[in-house]
Amino acid sequence: MEASSTSLKRLKFGKLKVVRRRLLQRYEHQPFISCLAGFYSCRWKRYQRRRTEPGKCCCKTRECVFFPLLVGAFCFSLVFLYMWGEAKNDYNNFDWYNYGNLGFWFLWSLVLLIVAAILFMYITLLLVLAMCLLAEGQQLYLHWSHKIGTFLVLGFSITALFILSVLWGDQWKTVRLSFQITAPYLHIGAITIMVLLSWPVALHTIRADKKVVRVIIVGPYLAILLFLFLIPLGMYSPCIREMGTLGPKPALIGHRGAPMLAPENTEMSFQKTIEYGGDGLETDVTISYDGVPFLMHDSTLRRTTNIKEVYPNDTTQNAALFSWDTLQELNAGMWFLKDKPFSCMGSLSRADQNQAMNQSIYKLSHFLRLADSQNKLVIFDLYRPPEKHPYRNSWINRTLEVILNESGIRPSLVLWLENDMRSFVQSVAPGFQQTVGSKAPVEDLLLDNIVKLNLAYTEMSSEDIRKYAEANITTNLYVVNEPWLFSLAWCSGAHSVTTNAVHTLKNLSQPLFLMTPQQYNIMWILTDLTSVFLISLIFALHWWREQSFSCCAHDGGPMLESGTYNKFRTELSDMPAITA
Repeated sequence: MEASSTSLKRLKFGKLKVVRRRLLQRYEHQPFISCLAGFYSCRWKRYQRRRTEPGKCCCKTRECVFFPLLVGAFCFSLVFLYMWGEAKNDYNNFDWYNYGNLGFWFLWSLVLLIVAAILFMYITLLLVLAMCLLAEGQQLYLHWSHKIGTFLVLGFSITALFILSVLWGDQWKTVRLSFQITAPYLHIGAITIMVLLSWPVALHTIRADKKVVRVIIVGPYLAILLFLFLIPLGMYSPCIREMGTLGPKPALIGHRGAPMLAPENTEMSFQKTIEYGGDGLETDVTISYDGVPFLMHDSTLRRTTNIKEVYPNDTTQNAALFSWDTLQELNAGMWFLKDKPFSCMGSLSRADQNQAMNQSIYKLSHFLRLADSQNKLVIFDLYRPPEKHPYRNSWINRTLEVILNESGIRPSLVLWLENDMRSFVQSVAPGFQQTVGSKAPVEDLLLDNIVKLNLAYTEMSSEDIRKYAEANITTNLYVVNEPWLFSLAWCSGAHSVTTNAVHTLKNLSQPLFLMTPQQYNIMWILTDLTSVFLISLIFALHWWREQSFSCCAHDGGPMLESGTYNKFRTELSDMPAITA
């Protein structure tokens, strides 16, 4: 009898130790939960929060309605941050557009990127806190200040996406191109997030007491997971190719020279392009009032010269309405040191700073002589003078006169882009490489003796590039600054690119992203199989834990009844912190 009594006491004591250990394990999480609830709900004291009991909703109706807004704010801020991050290639164009409207230069693109990153990190932190609270079985209650912040993030992201879509819709083409490089990594990242989300999803699915609730919780999760598993089937990238099929590296044409290293369209800028191994030079040609072709991109002189100090009343005057003698008086380099045109510019040496400060407006004939002496291709946009200009109707003739008679450049180095009077140009300068700025049927291009296409990078298509190459028509893409975009142009078979970053792209020995189809398939399949194993393991672990708690509660017998056990768990979770 005594032996039986002793065995019973040992059994009860053993069960009590198991329950005590599990309760203490939950209690030991309290500092962590306190931080989560404090930052998310501003509820730092334990009696201010509640656990979610099995079968109950994770939060009140109002919070259930607001939680999708939090998720929506996260999604829109992520889309905007990704879109604007991939638009870095064209930040200079964005800042130039704002300069034209505001009248002063500022790196608005960088400011917008910083704001987007801060808002995304803020909303991501709130979402991570919410997921951690759900994983700990806590009820959600977002503080009113964070709700205001969520609305601000959501409103800012939607407004910014709308404005950029209206004013700069081509950037969505850039985003689509970027997926050909980033999609494999985005796929792995999305699968990783789904694995992490499986913890709270599994917890609340198993705790739900109705099948409908379980389907509502786990159904969308599994649908998204299946979509992510299958999405690589529809992915295409020219950089996923068999070994040995990659074409030669595209030639580099300096866009207005090297505008990240020197003032654009100046002698120093073109010398820097040559110094860093550029294969060609691109520029913009305007004709002065007295018939001297010179290099200038903007219609006015206020951005790239000191005309505001020299001729303050003529800052809005068209550059073509000044005489060459007047243009020679202006400094074309000091602005570069004061208003940095690119956010990623490095610091200049003292010698480069001194050289930049003494640059002047560059004459076309001098530009062509420099290119000829270095055996560099040249391509330029030729701007027609405004009304009442003496060379309004003879601008092409005057330009041809400088190229053929005054510069001495070999005609084979000239990529002639201007479409007006093309047949006349071909008759007087048959050695020019005829270039066109838009896609057209191959038959029409051959009929016009076109040998090169000069296309915006957003029109990049490996299929079109290959089709034109078969007809001996090469393709140049502009303006390509970012290494990932250059890598995509390389994989697509582009013959050359116009770039602001010759010094950076020259160092690339191969595309940033390059793998065989077999390597990609292995990466995709391993990622999916690993995620399936981990998600299944997490669901099984939660099922086992909930079954274990249920067994302990019901096997307590006289020692600890189920109701007493649940009450004790609740009271213990709400106890104040123990201080030494």
